Order: sequence, then C-alpha cells, then structure tokens
Amino acid sequence: MVHQDLLYHCIQAAIAAGEAILEVYHQEHIESETKADESPLTQADLASNAILMEQLELTGIPIISEEIKNVAYTARKNWEECWIIDPLDGTKEFLNRNGEFTVNIALLVEGKLQMGIIYVPVTGELYFTNSTMTAAYRYDYKDELPEIEELLEKSVPLLPHKSEELLKIVGSKSHMNEATLAFIENLKKESHREVVIETIGSSLKFCLVASGVCEVYPRFGPTMEWDIAAGQALCEAVGLQVLNAETNLPLQYNKEDLHHPFFIVR
Repeated sequence: MVHQDLLYHCIQAAIAAGEAILEVYHQEHIESETKADESPLTQADLASNAILMEQLELTGIPIISEEIKNVAYTARKNWEECWIIDPLDGTKEFLNRNGEFTVNIALLVEGKLQMGIIYVPVTGELYFTNSTMTAAYRYDYKDELPEIEELLEKSVPLLPHKSEELLKIVGSKSHMNEATLAFIENLKKESHREVVIETIGSSLKFCLVASGVCEVYPRFGPTMEWDIAAGQALCEAVGLQVLNAETNLPLQYNKEDLHHPFFIVR
C-alpha cells in the first residue's frame, strides 16, 4: 500500500511539472530537436523532467525516466521499487498545440504497479489511483489543489463501461497503422456491434478506457515503459487488463530492454 502523503506529493509534482510545460507551450515559437530515436525533444520536456526528478528524488526511490541516462540493468534489476516517469508524453501533440499531452508518474514495487498519475496541463484534468490500487479518479484542477482527503471527496471515480450496442475503440492519433486497423476490423466481425473509433494523443487513451468513454485500446506500435506505466496503473486499479498482444500476459516493467511489446487494453 502507498502512503497517501506520497501519493499527494506526486500529484503536486505532476501539477508543477505541467505548469512548467505550459510556460513553454504558450511561447510564440517552440524550438525542438530530434533525439536518436527520432522523437522530438523540447525545453518543456527538460523543464518538466527537472521538476519531477527533484521532487521524486526526495522520496529516496530510484527513477526511470525518458529524459535521463537510465541506470544500467545490472544495477536496476536489484531495485525493489522505482519510479517510471514520462515528463511530457505526447511531444508531437505538444508541438501541434492540440493539448493532448500529459505528465505521467508511476510507482513500481516488486514488479507490480502501485500508483499511477496522469496530468493534462492544458485542461487541468488529473487522473490518479488511490493508495491501495483499488480505485482511480478524475479531478479537474483549476488554481489550487485541496488537501488529499478533500481531493478524494471531490474527485469522480473512474468506471469502465461496456455497451451492448456500441463498441468504442480508441487509437493513437500519431501511430494508427495497418496492424491496428486490421485488429479493429477483426473486432468488428466478432463483436456484432456498431464500432466507433476515437483517436487521441498520449496516455489519454488509457484515461478514456478507464473512465468508460471507450472500451478497447489496441497498440501495435513502438512504446517504452514510461509511455505506458501510469496508464496501466489507472486501468488495473479499475479492474481492466493491459496485456501483451502476442502472449496475452501482463506487461512487465524495469526490463533490461525498456521497449514494450504490442499490447491491448480492455
């Protein structure tokens, strides 16, 4: 079980990181460079990462982040717990100025996800698991964050939903490929329901499934552990599964190779 003070500290860190992102987002011109994996990098990524690193290092728990040189597996494999963070998930959406980008924080303890936080800086939407991973919530942050007890009282529980008539599938706005479309076609044949496809950027896809807006999220494209961990935690907290598309087994974290296999959320 995660202590509520730790959960609250991380929520505060996510919001602070989001505010740093918005300072760059509202600039007239956003400069970016291309990393070795051909993904974009901006000052917003770095500013958010600096805040998260500073705040999470206070916990004494080691960190895996997209924006640092991560510790070698020979040392990481012995960690009993670690943070897995994406300081700015959806940098392409950030550069397109469509608001569909997030700050992601997850806690891994003995191989199991024990906390997930997704914050959407542009809208103030805050998604988070409770301290026991038995529920997840949405809170619309404005200017001031209430104390944790009041925050829980004012937050809306996330509830997955299955419609008998309609199958809503969410896909990636930037990575909708042939394999994903083929999977969707197969679902159409199997489900005998009208199929609607939603597209959205970043870890918001997990939020749509966890909150019942959509039912399935297939991902047949490259992802890293930090892209998925917080979203998987949210989904698991509300009883959903995030499974390897090939083996049908749960995704593993803090692996030697931090790339994830293709997966399906439902």
